[in-house]
Amino acid sequence: MINHQLTNPKSIVVVGGSNDIHKPGGKVLKNIIEGNYQGKLYVMNPKMDEVQGVKSYKDATELPEVDLAIIAIAAKHTLAVVETLTEQKNTRAFIILSAGYSEESEAGAELEQKVVDAVNKVDGSLIGPNCVAVLTPHHHSVFTEPIPELDPEGVDFISGSGATAVFILESGIPKGLKFSSLYSVGNSAQMGVEEVLKHMDEHFDPQKDSKVKLLYVENIDKPQMLLKHASSLIRKGCKIAAVKAGASDAGSRAASSHTGALASSDAAVDALFRKAGIVRCYGREELINVASVFMHPELKGKNIAVITHAGGPAVMLTDALSSGGLNVPPIEGPKAEELKEQLFPGSSVANPIDFLATGTAEQLGTIIDYVDRDFDNIDGMVVIFGTPGLVPIFDAYRVLDEKMKTAKKPIFPVLPSTLMAKEETAEFLSKGHVNFPDEVNLGNALTRVFNTPEPVAEDLPATAIDKEKIRNIISQAGNGYLKPEFVQELLDAAAIKRAGEAVAYNKEEAVKKANELGYPIVMKVVGPVHKSDVGGVVLNVSGDQHVQQEFDRMMKIKDTTGILMQPMLKGTELFTGAKYEPGFGHMVLFGIGGIFIEVLKDVQNAIAPVSKQEVLNLIRNLKSYKLIEGVRGEEGVNEEKFAETIVNLSALLEAAPEIQELDLNPLLGTKDHVTAVDARIRIEK
Repeated sequence: MINHQLTNPKSIVVVGGSNDIHKPGGKVLKNIIEGNYQGKLYVMNPKMDEVQGVKSYKDATELPEVDLAIIAIAAKHTLAVVETLTEQKNTRAFIILSAGYSEESEAGAELEQKVVDAVNKVDGSLIGPNCVAVLTPHHHSVFTEPIPELDPEGVDFISGSGATAVFILESGIPKGLKFSSLYSVGNSAQMGVEEVLKHMDEHFDPQKDSKVKLLYVENIDKPQMLLKHASSLIRKGCKIAAVKAGASDAGSRAASSHTGALASSDAAVDALFRKAGIVRCYGREELINVASVFMHPELKGKNIAVITHAGGPAVMLTDALSSGGLNVPPIEGPKAEELKEQLFPGSSVANPIDFLATGTAEQLGTIIDYVDRDFDNIDGMVVIFGTPGLVPIFDAYRVLDEKMKTAKKPIFPVLPSTLMAKEETAEFLSKGHVNFPDEVNLGNALTRVFNTPEPVAEDLPATAIDKEKIRNIISQAGNGYLKPEFVQELLDAAAIKRAGEAVAYNKEEAVKKANELGYPIVMKVVGPVHKSDVGGVVLNVSGDQHVQQEFDRMMKIKDTTGILMQPMLKGTELFTGAKYEPGFGHMVLFGIGGIFIEVLKDVQNAIAPVSKQEVLNLIRNLKSYKLIEGVRGEEGVNEEKFAETIVNLSALLEAAPEIQELDLNPLLGTKDHVTAVDARIRIEK
């Protein structure tokens, strides 16, 4: 847990502090001093009586009581110091900068755990080891640079990587991005990104705390904690963006079902972030650009006006916005003509609004006023304004500053001349603004923010399934794939509509049950995992003799124990399934079947439990959604029934968490119903 001794200590000791500011112990001490720390500051260094003007103690036993210890000594000496400070000096917060722990060796991992145990014994806080440390308004306990001028309206940044944290600061500060705090958690021995975010949620003060959080994570060890507290903060009015690195390790695990092959740890991260309302980014620059978008008023609609005196950047921005689902709509009508009259000949107001390289600051202000006041089909605007270096452009940037503070619609500035208009840009940033030097990066960030959904509702409506029956079936079953009769019973208990079916173990039984089902029928082998691959599926079986012939052939297929028969049904092939992802819970996947799942991987996924509206939104984001709607006279699919099937599947997973993999493939959808034709369920108790 994070305590006040960590966030606002009344006293700090730098263990390993030195006069050498090129070493972590010396640099962190220098940064604390220059950060104007207001509490009592001590150093522990066995060779020095004073370090950088601060009294130094030769041994931990000589120190006075101290709230926070920042440790920058060799790992092998750390445990003894921690034990002395916790047991004798009432120290309840620790930041360990040193490396040499779990990231290095098994012995290092054992040492790290002993340190954690010592801190936990006194309910203390530990950041690290192997970290950059902590930067708050109360103490600058980092050994790196740059150190931003902290602003309560800046962003809170939590990073699992110290180097990445530094690089993101270096990228964000020159663009004008403000920071409120930094937590670099290193090895996350006691607390990781999730715990820091949890603390920010549980102690959130809407009047004082930053409403923007940035995360850099390499491992999500507690997905449910991250989901709970990220979505809670967003519901409280915060905005969160995150980079999850390590995506490429994804779906390399062997799987025995279509769902298992499609599911991956990275798909689970996508689903988690989407469910929480976190904007997922894929690099440092993208994270900075999304954070910079967060620092502006929220874009309420899709329609953007692009205001520029440079045609090329406007075209590139328009492409980026359009490809991400935002619009640059035409601007026309009497007011557009009125605006055009106030610009130089040759200017265009069609959108992009191009007022030429000779356009003036006064014209820029006029354009912004018209867009803000008179063009109701515009929700926000981007102003691209640079210079070839012929004349100063302070006046244009001052107009832009004024309009950004007074306009009702959000204005996003693209000031690309960071060299030729260096002084003008610096003055603009000094007034509290953030700059986007590249218009395409801005366009991509805007679309990523706009397309990230709100957090999913916490309280989902109850689903009418027979939980008692489900539990009885699971209790009777052993590990592995369930027998067809158990699968049928589970689907019925979960209110998932299925095709009529029967299993036969001899020819006479097969003929009898085929007649009961009614011809034509489908015959499928029971036993082999991938039926189609071994010739284990036959369609349009139309008579008794045909049944007998296929029965004899199919029973010779390896691992076949019986023959499943179903009536032939027609409809659009759909797919849904689920896979248990450790830590995340069950992932539910769904989409159009056939080539769309096998080749195009056109699949949506969500973390259970799911709501009907959540599922409907995802269905409508399928690339193949037009097939569900119905195209070229073809009957569409009842998407409400499709969504209900997926929601009931999610409820089944909640009632039976032992399910490891589940396939309903295919489902057949028509305008009236969605029916499960084939199902496989594997459980692991």
